[in-house]
Amino acid sequence: MLYLDHAAGGPVRREVLEAMAPFLTGRFGNPSSVHTVGEDIARALTDARERAAAVLGVRPGDIVFTSGGTEANNLAIAGIALGARGRRPGHVVTTAVEHESVLAVCRYLERMHGYDLDILTVDAEGRIDPDAVARAVRDDTAVVSVGYANNEIGTVQDIDAIARAVAAVPLHVDAVQAAGWLPLSGTGAAAISIAGHKIGAPQGIGLLAVRGRLPLEPLLHGGGQERGRRSGTQNVAGAVGLALALDLAERERADAAARAITARQVFSTRVLATVPGARLTGDPDRRLPGHASFVFAATSGEAVLLELERRGIVTSSGSACAAGSDEPSHVLTAIGLDADAARTAVRFSFDRAAPPDAAALAEAVSAAVAAVRSGS
Repeated sequence: MLYLDHAAGGPVRREVLEAMAPFLTGRFGNPSSVHTVGEDIARALTDARERAAAVLGVRPGDIVFTSGGTEANNLAIAGIALGARGRRPGHVVTTAVEHESVLAVCRYLERMHGYDLDILTVDAEGRIDPDAVARAVRDDTAVVSVGYANNEIGTVQDIDAIARAVAAVPLHVDAVQAAGWLPLSGTGAAAISIAGHKIGAPQGIGLLAVRGRLPLEPLLHGGGQERGRRSGTQNVAGAVGLALALDLAERERADAAARAITARQVFSTRVLATVPGARLTGDPDRRLPGHASFVFAATSGEAVLLELERRGIVTSSGSACAAGSDEPSHVLTAIGLDADAARTAVRFSFDRAAPPDAAALAEAVSAAVAAVRSGS
């Protein structure tokens, strides 16, 4: 089986599993306990925090460990917005191609807390104009949230330019898809979200990096862990694994990206040349290195996926967080596709360690689409 759905998640790296194992067995203490066992676990958590902070270019105290990317996004947006004292009801800015966890929490703030919400449009390749973001900012804007790279179409936003354009307002960056592929430090973001299962750590662990003294209203209340920003006994094994995975991914990033770009370009060129009616979605150049996404006219995306799986290739039609929905992708409709075209989408996302044989993959895709169209 060839697995090409790494944008949804991948396996735990062996080095990460080995680093986590002691904290799932012999080193089992609670990091909040004041005895020697708890102090040992607390030191491991501190080490993990320092390791993650070094990759992100922030201070160790800026790191908040979470249960994953969704919680990190919710904590960033709602936490910053609700922590902006004196600005209520306030204003939030995001874009039409964000992950569901971003759009949902923004709409929650609008519905339950009276915030004004601006959801900015993007162009046909999924790009947001930094000047448009700047124009949307008001005196009462509490937070701007823009994803670094889109999980469905792969487009990479100019985060540096956006950060400069909204310098007076906290910028949250969902970097879940970017981690391991793109630089994470020096972006100018006030807050950055990461999910472990995209970079070789387990599902159920993530982090939010919040710079400096930015007020952050907690969403989980209780024992005051994570400097009062996220209560609950920490997942120390997960934190250790995430920090190591993030460090390894950063060390390997340049080589992995170069290999993936070469494979992606060959694959995309051949698919577009051999599959009639194929169209690449997202920016053809400014996109994630290991990401290629298409719509195939006169097909069903789900039918193509089933045919590919019959041929030993596993991939997806878009966000795993929207799996099972009959509604067309909000990302694809935001870039101008109609509902029927959006339902023909197929996404291929590569392993950083080993890109696929691009020519053979393109041949398999061409054959699968032809089989679906012929009904065979």
